[in-house]
Formats: sequence, C-alpha cells, structure tokens
Amino acid sequence: MYRMLKSRHWSALFIALASVVLTLPSSAQVSEDEAAELGKTLTPIGAEQKGNGSTIPEWTGGLTEPPANYQTGTHLIDPFPDDKPLFTITQDNLALYKNKLSVGQLTMFKQHPKSYRMVVYPSRRTAALPQSVYADATYNATHAKLTDGGNGVTDFRGYVPFPIPKNGLEVIWNHILRYRGGSSKRSIAQVITQSNGDFHHVLLEEEVVYPENMDGLEGIENMLVFFKQSVTEPGRLTGNVLLVHDTVNQVQEPRKAWIYNAGQRRVRRAPQVAYDGPGTSSDGLRTSDNFDMYNGAPDRYDWKLVGKQELYIPYNNYKLASNAYKYKDIIRPGHMNPDLLRYELHRVWIVEATLKEGQRHIYTKRTFYIDEDSWQIAVVDHYDSRGEFWRLSEAYGMQVYYADIPLKSAEGYYDITNNRYLVIGLQNEVSGPTEYGHRGKMVDFTPAALRRSGRR
Repeated sequence: MYRMLKSRHWSALFIALASVVLTLPSSAQVSEDEAAELGKTLTPIGAEQKGNGSTIPEWTGGLTEPPANYQTGTHLIDPFPDDKPLFTITQDNLALYKNKLSVGQLTMFKQHPKSYRMVVYPSRRTAALPQSVYADATYNATHAKLTDGGNGVTDFRGYVPFPIPKNGLEVIWNHILRYRGGSSKRSIAQVITQSNGDFHHVLLEEEVVYPENMDGLEGIENMLVFFKQSVTEPGRLTGNVLLVHDTVNQVQEPRKAWIYNAGQRRVRRAPQVAYDGPGTSSDGLRTSDNFDMYNGAPDRYDWKLVGKQELYIPYNNYKLASNAYKYKDIIRPGHMNPDLLRYELHRVWIVEATLKEGQRHIYTKRTFYIDEDSWQIAVVDHYDSRGEFWRLSEAYGMQVYYADIPLKSAEGYYDITNNRYLVIGLQNEVSGPTEYGHRGKMVDFTPAALRRSGRR
C-alpha cells in the first residue's frame, strides 16, 4: 500500500510548555535514536505509549476486532456497552474541571447553563491502524520534510509524515495526511439547527479516493485526494454535485473544484471551495476549510506549537453512529443531546494558528486540540476579526473497528453568536455504515463526468 509522490516528498511536554513558542524552522527529520522510540516508548505513530498513572491508560494496540455480536455491513454497535459514566461536568461543578477544557467548551457551559453537560466515561485508547501505516510512519520519521515554507511535504510514504513533530505545521500535516481507509463511500446527513431547536437535514452521498486506490492516475503528481459529493435530499437540491481534486501543496498547485447544478444542467468551476468560502449546504455555519475540522492550504496562518495537555474530548461516540437513534433524538436546542455523547480524558497536542499580516480570513485565530493517538483534530476554538471567541467545533471520535481506522461518527460546529449549530456525518437513518477500500476510476472524477453523476 506504499505510495511515493515526488511532490509529497513525551509526558513532560504537557501544559507547562504552554509558554514555549516553537516556531517553524526549516523542517529537519528526527534522529535515528529518536525514531527508534516508535513502537517502544512511543506508539507506532508517535503518541506516548504509557498512561498518566491514573485516568489515562497505557496504549496496548487499540481496538482491532469488532465486538463478537457485530454483523458485517450493519451500523456500528458500542463495543463497551457496560461502561458507566465516571461523572458529569455541569455548570455547577465546572470549576473542578475547567483546566482540562477548551475556551469553546467552557463557553458552551456559559451559553447553556441549564442544559449543557459533559458525561465523562473511562478513557479507552482505541485508536488502531494497519501495520502498513505504522511502517510508513517509521520511514517518514527520518525522511519526511516540510517544503515551500510549510505549504507542502516531501519525501514521505503513505500517511503520518511527522510521527515525532517538532513544530505546529508538522502536527497539522499529520492530521491532513492521516490514514482514512484509502477510499470510502458513504451516505450521511448534514443537519442545520436553529436556535429554538428546529432543524432540517441535507442527505449527501460521498466518495473519497486516495491516489493509491485510483486507477488511471499515471503521470499525475502532487495529488492528495479526490472527493465527490452528491445531494440526494431535499428535492430542490437533489442532483447537485461537488467535485474536488485536492493537491498536497495547494499554494504551488491550487485545489480544483467544480459544481454541477442539476437545475441549470451546468458544470462550473468553484474557486470558493477553499479557505473561508462557505461550506456546501451549511447555511453559513462553517467555512470550506472547517470540513474535517481543518483542510486545505496552511499559508494564511502562522502556526505555533504550544505543547501538550490532558483534555476532555469526544471519544468512542458509538451512540451517534447507531441506528437505535433518530436525528430527532440527537438534536436539541443549542447543542446535541448530552446523553448520547461520550467524553473521555486524553492527551492532545495544542496548535495555535494566527492570521498572517495582510491575509484575509473570517477566523483571525484558531486553537486546535489534536488527539495524540490518531492525529485527528478533536476540538477547535475559532475567533472572529475582533479576536473574540466565535465558534466551537468538535469531532465525535470513534474507532471504525471493521476497517482499522480511527475516525469520527460526526462533526459538530457551534456558533455562539446566533446560538445555531451544524452537524455533519450522521448515519443513523441511512441504510448502512461507510464502505472502505474500493478502487476508484479517474474517469469518474472529471468535470465531464459530473453531468452523468448529477442526474435528477
């Protein structure tokens, strides 16, 4: 499963390092001695293998087998049905836990003092990946380099280019270039919620293919991923299709995007599908680079690695993936139903992104909290042009145990100013879970193919 593209070529580091600014150097690979810790004191992709001695356990390989009663091709079931909550964080006891919560999470308690709460469960380090990804990370540790001022990555194989990161951009690139199954097909709901709890949803069919799973790609370099998204509900949007060709270095070779409008039967370029362009069918509740918590070119921000800390983050959220619940069970005024969410204490990397002088973006600052075990961004705090907190986003993580992929059951985007929110990725009312590992055909990911894909 290796791929090489020419253009793509520990506990003491906790919150005490929050005052240390690790600026972006000319990226250098780690030493052989440092890399030798992968699989020893570090997990194969760079997390601290040991626990914290009390609430965070040691990583012992993750969740690699489905539950005995799981049936292939059905919605995921909770592998830990007997787990009981340890405690619940509310506005009344918030002072006991606030040093392990983000600014955005704390704001949610203030915004919804009577209804918002976090139900905290035992921490389970379920992240597990294929052995080939671990081998990639070992190679990458001593070979991968940032290039073009951090806008690209070179000399790496497959996924996780910087398992032992030295700066903030390397951490963010680990998120962007983490393993997500090689290819996938899924049907999902995107739910837009109003301040009073009223909501409507858009049903989407998505297909994602990475270069190693794409037939007919010979001779094309600098490619990261191919993405196609079709609207199947509501009727007024049915047949609209978004096609994206994502490059690794999007400053050198910008992202290419096209939209097929079924009503007009017309394909047009979509340069707005980048940076702070409005997210597709999101009613203005997220930007294009909010999707998957963060994606796209990093060139508009300065990136600072703050350090590491323990944080309560959404983890092992299998209820959100279950067909035992409907969207009406999940959606509540102001936030999702706390009884269906699971939070755990985990170690996260902290990266601050500050808008560069002369650059434009609706977010002037973002603080990212990245799960050390998966390189999945778990929580993001977003700040507006005045430097005031504006939006919180959370990834409701879970291990896809039938495919060895640590991903998420949904993403939530909460707008504090107008008390509305957006949830992307729910599959509770679709026919089945995401399919992984298929072969894609380049001929199906061209602008010429959009009209065929977008028939009503």
